[in-house]
Amino acid sequence: MPSQPEDQGSKSNLAATIAMLRRLEWRARLVVQSALGGEYKSSFRGKGMEFDQVVKYEFGDDVRDIDWNVTARLGEAYRKKFIEEREITLLLLFEDTPSLQFGSGSVTKRAALLELASLLMLLSAVNGDRISLLHATPQGYTLTKSATGRGRVMHTAANLLGHPAPPVLGEQEAKIPWRYVLKAAPRHSIFVWLGDFPGTQQPDVWPVLRRQYQPVGFRVSDPWELELPKRGNQPVFDPTSGELFTLSGGSSAQRSAHQTWKDQRDSAFKALFPQQTDRLDLTAGDEAIDAVTDFFHQRMKRFARA
Repeated sequence: MPSQPEDQGSKSNLAATIAMLRRLEWRARLVVQSALGGEYKSSFRGKGMEFDQVVKYEFGDDVRDIDWNVTARLGEAYRKKFIEEREITLLLLFEDTPSLQFGSGSVTKRAALLELASLLMLLSAVNGDRISLLHATPQGYTLTKSATGRGRVMHTAANLLGHPAPPVLGEQEAKIPWRYVLKAAPRHSIFVWLGDFPGTQQPDVWPVLRRQYQPVGFRVSDPWELELPKRGNQPVFDPTSGELFTLSGGSSAQRSAHQTWKDQRDSAFKALFPQQTDRLDLTAGDEAIDAVTDFFHQRMKRFARA
């Protein structure tokens, strides 16, 4: 029957998704227990966090949080406790556009960004955080609210991984309900925007959003976007136009135009996230776990200096 191959394909895709998530979960647990330690939570300290109360200092607590006035008055060590220590809420925006379907190698930008989003969700699940996911496409958006616990987070990540890519032909910009984004998570939540950022304009609500949340941007670039191949003519499929064209890496005119495009794209990304530790640029094909680990290390160094 015609439906049989489709059913088998669906089951095969589901099995592959589950296997990928379990592999990522294992690596997430390993990196939290070894490479990151407490740096995951600490990397979101120091910006927009609210003081909660003073508690007794215990061995292993961060000595930088000691309240010396209270300690001197009471004769024993006390430290400041912040609201984020009880719970971190992550609001992930996955901007799913046709341009993400480009890939000069075996991995498309979309596949790399999906893995990055899943890894971030699983890292948060290991730490017991709340996760909300807004998946925006040119056809509309869906919001998964406040998932906690391994099962719900795995389900949310599996739904994202299994969602079909948007059609190549048609609208190119994702429909992002920015006014709704401002109400989608508690104040001081971590807002993670994952997308292609092809010269993205700043949303009207961005100044308000920056005050309300802690925004960070995760972008995936293809190796050819970073530098054109120097070898001869290459047939390239453009997912934004649905057309096949020839890329001449040896052409000085094309290399100049590419550099101008790259500079404009990078400038727009940096304008949204001025601090280097607020943005991550992953190259498709690179290890996402290494990039995320380094990202949290750099953020921790920034707040340690502050």
